[in-house]
Order: sequence, then C-alpha cells, then structure tokens
Amino acid sequence: MPAVLGLNFHHDTAAALVVDGRLYAAEEERWSGVKHNHPTRKGTLTAPTRALQWCLAAAGIEPQDVDAVWAASMRPNPAAGWWLAEERDELAALLPAPLGEQLRLLSHHTAHVLSGYLLSGHDHAAGLVIDAGGSSLGSDFGPGRERITGYDLRPDRIDRLHQGMPTVVPGPAGPRRVHSSLGHFYRNLARRVIPPGDEPEGSMMALAAFGDPQRYGAQVRELIRLGDDGEIRIDHPWGSADSGTPLLLGGRAWTADNVAEQPERERADLAAAVQEVFAESVVHIARHLQRLTGTSALVFSGGCALNSHLNGRLAADSGFDTLFVAPAPHDAGTAVGAALYGWHYQLGQDRLPAQTDAAWGPYPGTLPAGAMPSGYRALTSLGASLVPTVAALLAEHHIVGWVQGQLEFGPRALGHRSILAHPGHASTRDRLNAIKKRAEYRPFAPAVLTEHATDWFMSAGDPFMNRVARVRRCRADRIAAVTHHDGTARAQTVAADHQGLRELLEHFHQHTGLPLLLNTSFNRKGTPILRTAEQAVPAAVDLGLDALAVGDTLLLADHVPNPRAQTQPSVREG
Repeated sequence: MPAVLGLNFHHDTAAALVVDGRLYAAEEERWSGVKHNHPTRKGTLTAPTRALQWCLAAAGIEPQDVDAVWAASMRPNPAAGWWLAEERDELAALLPAPLGEQLRLLSHHTAHVLSGYLLSGHDHAAGLVIDAGGSSLGSDFGPGRERITGYDLRPDRIDRLHQGMPTVVPGPAGPRRVHSSLGHFYRNLARRVIPPGDEPEGSMMALAAFGDPQRYGAQVRELIRLGDDGEIRIDHPWGSADSGTPLLLGGRAWTADNVAEQPERERADLAAAVQEVFAESVVHIARHLQRLTGTSALVFSGGCALNSHLNGRLAADSGFDTLFVAPAPHDAGTAVGAALYGWHYQLGQDRLPAQTDAAWGPYPGTLPAGAMPSGYRALTSLGASLVPTVAALLAEHHIVGWVQGQLEFGPRALGHRSILAHPGHASTRDRLNAIKKRAEYRPFAPAVLTEHATDWFMSAGDPFMNRVARVRRCRADRIAAVTHHDGTARAQTVAADHQGLRELLEHFHQHTGLPLLLNTSFNRKGTPILRTAEQAVPAAVDLGLDALAVGDTLLLADHVPNPRAQTQPSVREG
C-alpha cells in the first residue's frame, strides 16, 4: 500500500502520515514544549522534525518509502504568480532530500476542509472554512487571502463555491483594498475584553455566558453587514489584527492596552454581544451554502471552528441536518487534510473510516524507574484492576491524571492525556481552575457515554469535544462542575470503541449512576498537552493531583486512602 505524508510548517506545526489505511499524526509542540510551536515569533517556518520522525518510525517506513508529500500553502500577498514555486522551494529545503523533492502544495483552506470531510463518513457534504487567513487568492485580488471559503464536497471532486473577497475602503492616500476576516474580528474584540495572561478567544467565549448581549448588541452589529449570497462585510479595522484603534462603546474607549481597566461586568456584556453577532454571521454563510449545495451535511473547519458555542448554534440553526466539525480544526489539522488529500484524491485509495477518536499519536512509555516523588506512593502491576480502582477514586471526588494509550491529536484532551474528576460539585471546577491557573469563570467539559448523551443534554455532543449542548435543566444540579453559567456544556461523546475512556466511564457509571466525567487537558498553564509518562509525574506533582494513572501503575498522594480496600461499587446520585 502507498504512503502519503502531510505537513504543516507554520504555527501549530504538525506531521501526518497515511500508510496502509492507518493514520499517524502528531504536533511538534508535544516535543518542543512550546504551545503552537512558536520558538521565536509567529510566522516563523519550521519543519515538524520530531513529529515527522515519530510518524515514520511508528509506521515502520523510511523517507524513501513515502510516495507523496503534501503541505498547505500559506504565502500571503504575492506580487505575481511565482509565489507557489518560491514557497514550495522554501519549504522543501526544510525537509530531508527524498521528501523535499516530492513536496507539493495545496490550498490552506482545502487542507482544512478535507481534514474534516475525509474523516466524516459523509459522501456529499458542504464544506465551510473560516479563519484569520489562509492561502493567497493571487495578485489579481490585491492583498487577498482565503478568509471564508465554501465547498461542495464529493468522493470524486472538490468544488469551491463561495469565497470571501476583499473590499475597497477610503484612506488618507486614496482608496485601497482591504480583506477583512471574521477570525480577526473575533480575536480583535477578544483582546479588548480579556486581560493579558489568558487565551483571548477561548476566555471571551466563556465570559460571554455571564453577559447581556443586548447592551452592546446593536452597536457591534453595525460593525458587520450581512449581504446577499452569504456576503460578509466588516468595517475596517475591526476585521484586522489592529487592536489599538479605540472602539467607542458605552462612553468608553476599548483597546487592548486598557482592557484591565474595564469593569468585568461590562467586559462580559461586550463578550456576549460579540459572540452573538459572530454566530449570526457564520450561520448566514452556512445557510447560503445549504442553498447552493442542497446537501444535508455540513463539515466545518478552520480556527473559527474551535468556537464550541458557535458550533452548537450552527448545528441548530444552519439548515443542515448534521454538522461534522473537523477533529483538529486549527492549523495543525491541515497536515492531516494534506495527507488525506494525497491518499484519496491523488492516489485513489479508499477513504478512511469515519472517526470517533483522534488517538493518532505516540504511546506514553513507562514511568521512569527511581525515587518516588515526595508525597506519593505507587500501586504497581494493577492490570485489569486499574480501571475499577480509578473509578472508585473518582467516585470519592479525587482528581486523577490519566495517561493511557496513544496521544490524541488536536487541541482537546479526549481521554488519553487527561485530568479527570467527578462532575457533581461546583467546588471541583473551582479547585481545577485554581490548580490550572485559569480564570474562575472558565468551564470544564464532560465526557459522556454516547448512548446516554441525550439523557443529560438537549442535543447530541461531539466525539472531539467541539460543540456545546444544552444541559437538561432537571439534571444540571447533578453535574454542576461541567455545567456552564448559561446552562451549556461542551460534551464529548465516548463511543463503544474508544480506547481511552470507555471502560472507565462504564465503571464510574456503575459507582455513581453518572455516565459522565469531567475531562480536561493534562498540562500546566501555557504549555501543550503532555506527551510521555516521564512528563506526567512532575506535572501531577506540580498541579497537586490526588492520583496519576499511567499504564497499569497508579501513583497516589499520601492523603488519599488506598482505593483497593473498596471491593464493591456504591451507587451514588451525584
């Protein structure tokens, strides 16, 4: 069988390899320890060297065994049509010769959308990609890059049906072309709402639940105009990276520099207005795509697809029957899309099966031999008793680091490098926010057995934790640690074939009557999700976790009683 390699050289550097119908994929940040792999500055080109080496080694092949190499183009603002050849040569120089010689480029947005479509199981789907910016649109459009792109996707072809285009705006030196971005719009406003030190977009989405969208809604709506045929026009400079120009609202001048001076109540109100207008804009585009394609399925990717509240709104209001959000909608996912493009469309291989997990990375290895960290003791060789033992710990409201199986790909911990906890008490959420040094208003996500999801939520969740669902009101007080202020939760559904969490959830369900756990990423603030067992030990100690499960070994904090003394599950209600 052939082997196809996909790469991303820009931020969120990553490698993906398809061999014999199996996908191997990893992000370079998991080796570098630098989140988004920005060792110097954003825009720096780096090869995903260690991720690539791991993919080849895991598949048991050498560079000369690879049949095709693809990467997403990201060259902005070309002066003429030579840019693709120059970019290809620049990227090829970062690779070993056998691979660099084969490198070919495809559109950034096409790589994004295929990272979802080719893993979705849908035959005919509309595709939508929205981000800060992708490949250049070419010199005919001036400073134009992919910002919003719509597709009609089928197994035998990829048709681009919709493209956000630049507009002409007046300026001191005369008219000029400006290409606004919904991704920049959201980030631009987030930097005026969230103080430095917290991730702007995710924090603003969380804070929006505490605000009144009506307070600033009319004024924020004036910044974006929705036109015919899915058109979006954003007043300049609000759709750019400029966060210094004052935004005048409510008698205040909002900038990134004075955000800490703004009252949190007003920041929440602005966040709520931006979230609502942003979602309305994306739904407007999606409905246009539904009319163009006539299909019942929408595939969504790009940086804006990380907005789980938006995705919940899309699932409900876009006019499509089903929504599939790419497992890794951020730029690392373009490596997956590029590999799948070469595998299916270039080499004509059958599509991979629909995915319910993204465990495509390395195993964690074993715990290092040597001295036990101070304050912990080890239970070793637990074998089949590990899962019921950890379930008993979680039932007693202990917080457990969980390192099992292959590393998940993408920004969400899906039950392979996770911190897990009982979802029943709001105090658990507060404790976790404190130890992870997050803003106290940030929510945590539940992982729920798929067959029980609609018993607890008003709509189906997502296997990759990419959309919110509304918690059933009669159940919310029983899962307070994972129910956000607005009554929603970013629910991860765990299917029967999930190798990381399924068995543990089943045992926890037997103990407590709850078919769900709080699941958050195993990392320190500002660092990537950890990769190895060796990294997990100091992280667990530093975070003050009650226990750490790696393979069939369990480290227990000295204050935690031995859970093996509990032989029978005791059913609890929350």
